[in-house]
Amino acid sequence: MRREPAGDVGRRTILKIPMTEMMTILKTWNFLSENQLQTINFRQRKDSLVQDLVLLCEENRASLKDAALLDIIYTQFHRHQKVWDVFQMSKGPGEDIDLFDMEQFKSSFKKILKRALKNVTVSFRDAEENAVWIRIAWGTQYRKPNQYKPSYVVYYSQTPYAFTSSSQLKSNLPLLGQALTIASKHHQIVKMDLRSRYLDSLKAIVFKQYNQTFETHNSTTPLQERSLGLDINMDSRIIHENKIEKERVQRVTQEIFGDYPQPRLEFAQYKLETKFKSDLNGGILAEREEPLRCLVKFSSPHLLEALKSLAPAGIADAPLSPLLTCIPNKGMNYFKIRDK
Repeated sequence: MRREPAGDVGRRTILKIPMTEMMTILKTWNFLSENQLQTINFRQRKDSLVQDLVLLCEENRASLKDAALLDIIYTQFHRHQKVWDVFQMSKGPGEDIDLFDMEQFKSSFKKILKRALKNVTVSFRDAEENAVWIRIAWGTQYRKPNQYKPSYVVYYSQTPYAFTSSSQLKSNLPLLGQALTIASKHHQIVKMDLRSRYLDSLKAIVFKQYNQTFETHNSTTPLQERSLGLDINMDSRIIHENKIEKERVQRVTQEIFGDYPQPRLEFAQYKLETKFKSDLNGGILAEREEPLRCLVKFSSPHLLEALKSLAPAGIADAPLSPLLTCIPNKGMNYFKIRDK
């Protein structure tokens, strides 16, 4: 017997939830009553627990909308499992900022997608800071929506930014951009050269909040009181010179990165395109019309903190190249470098 989509989506989502988070997520979902949850043995094997929860959902006649809401909540708890892209919208020349109504935005967004694509399922969940999470299950003109590979969008009302989980369905991006632009009353939309698994860090970068919302560290310790790691048996003149240099490096690093934790990005990518230049005549490369191309990628579990530590650790000179230090200010971790 073939499962109904709602039951299958709900079952798959419940199976993904770690046992340690099960009660928290189910209470956030608020679909099963407190009394119903008390009847469940949460210490039993997971497959038995899932079966009991699915039966309760069936008793409550869970709809596809209910299952989609549970999936959004799970994704909110595990947002770092997605790779997020950032889109920036803008108003037309002379356009004023309109009063924003979240319910009107949802209605308009859904209508635009439905009008263009018959088979699409759109679900919403309001979140903190006037944000709305959107789950989109895409279909085609001839196929029903694929509930198992949805896209997610996080939009902060009255801002020009939207964050989308990277989707394999690239053909739907223009339609998604159109729906976001019209529903939020903007004029155009562009994809920024910024991507990460850490949605909160992306938000901090584009909203310029990383020096406010992230906790500061070591900010109460004066620079001269920090350990400089000097050898007490060294010549006093060398010690003095090393101390001055270390203080300079610390000062320059702090001026560039600040004295607070950095937003979390996993990589920065640089594509270089340049024509071959040589004072010597002739040669294969000299006759080449196509530019030389090179790709350099810096990767780290916490790239900006790693870059921040290079000079103080003596691995690189201070200051670092602006190409490395400009990432938060420019809101980019994809760069294309071409000849001027």
